[in-house]
Amino acid sequence: MSEIQVKDLILNAIKNRKVNVLKELFETVPTIDIAEVMDDIEDVSLLLFPFRVISSEYTGELFAELSSEQQEKIINAFSDKDLIKLLEESYADDIVDTLQELPANIVSRVLRVAPTDLRKDINQLLNYAENTAGSIMTTEFLEMKNTVTVKEAISTIRAKGKDAETVYTIFVRDAKRTFVGTVNLDDLIFAKDDETLDDIMDRDFVSCHVNDDQEDVANMFKRYDLNAMAVLNKEDKIVGIITIDDVVDIIVEEANEDVAALSHVAPLEDSYLDTPAWRMAVKCIPWIIILIILGTFTTMALDRIEKTAIFTLIPVLISFVPTLMDTGGNTGGQTIALMIRGLGTKEFGPKDFLRIIGKEALTALIVAACVGAFGFIWFTVEQYTGIVTNEKLFVDGVAATIWNGKCWTGAFASQTLAISGIVASTLFVGSFLSKCVAVMLPLGVAALKKDPAIVAQPILTTIVDVVSLIAYLLIALGASHLFGIF
Repeated sequence: MSEIQVKDLILNAIKNRKVNVLKELFETVPTIDIAEVMDDIEDVSLLLFPFRVISSEYTGELFAELSSEQQEKIINAFSDKDLIKLLEESYADDIVDTLQELPANIVSRVLRVAPTDLRKDINQLLNYAENTAGSIMTTEFLEMKNTVTVKEAISTIRAKGKDAETVYTIFVRDAKRTFVGTVNLDDLIFAKDDETLDDIMDRDFVSCHVNDDQEDVANMFKRYDLNAMAVLNKEDKIVGIITIDDVVDIIVEEANEDVAALSHVAPLEDSYLDTPAWRMAVKCIPWIIILIILGTFTTMALDRIEKTAIFTLIPVLISFVPTLMDTGGNTGGQTIALMIRGLGTKEFGPKDFLRIIGKEALTALIVAACVGAFGFIWFTVEQYTGIVTNEKLFVDGVAATIWNGKCWTGAFASQTLAISGIVASTLFVGSFLSKCVAVMLPLGVAALKKDPAIVAQPILTTIVDVVSLIAYLLIALGASHLFGIF
């Protein structure tokens, strides 16, 4: 059955109040797919129907997957009794994610009706800084003392496992409530009944602290191939856990932020389709204005070039300016993408600056040499065949026109090669400096504890454009004065 057919079946079951069909769908269809269908339902009575007839073991997860607008409608329509039942079937971290998107009066009502223990957990999570381990952790987990036997542990899992975020990892503490290790479910199953958790637990565990950045936590999951991780406070007491499903959400969120930053757009809080046009515009406008201001430096350099005698005398030189600027930007763009990716995945950091700059400098020399050599050949051919322009040049005081090689003799041949040499030399300098700047900018920004994706690209573009234009001017003037070519 296709995805469209499944969605039509869900919608039909809700609209026609087919209880048995709906129950079967909840058992066979992923909850997120049902939530996507319900996000498009306007009628509140239809929206509430699944919550009235479907087992609470499904509706808690369903509520967490709905959009904040639909969640608000449901909370407003629920009685306190219904709301308490819903909260009891939801995880604290999911409730916190919901509350952060809802109006203050809704939050107050949820906290007022929530059971004491759940309210305590919610308040605890709400007090942690945004995007930290504490803000994304869940407080529903299986924690046991290290003296508990395997038989007792399995009984506890059977009794309390349904209320825990995961049963595949048991978190072990000592008599002082200090976190001391973990036990995987498979190790527990294959252990002897009279063994204690202290006998079989893994003491070489990985944990994080409540104030650790969520991106660092995600990288730890990747590095150590984890399914769950303990979150500790400053006394090394376990206060919550983070599971792999939370990490997947973090990875998607961080990737979206990096893509938005590289595109010079502020990240969206909601999905693209749920974001109004005016808010999209507000996200774009600041960066465009910043880039206009930064572009002033490029304009200043270009204006200086256009007023220099040699560029006035040999106007064809101006024709190569866009190519020089684009090549420098493209060369640096390749490197800066690698740097931001490596910094994001913690493959390297500012402390590796010397090692990275040495490697990239060598790479830049090779790339710049190849680009310069190709540029010399390519631009010579362009001028000889007249592809670039048919501008008139002055050769030994006599007007000559570049077109189909008609003037490819004597002094004109020397001038053509000189122009190619100037452009190729500028390509070499621009490509080399562009790659070096593309290394230094992200590492420098990361050293200041800022996101390199936000500021690196626009600054790189400005620096490379200005440096390429200045190099072009100096090289052209140097060729003119030193060799008397023009």
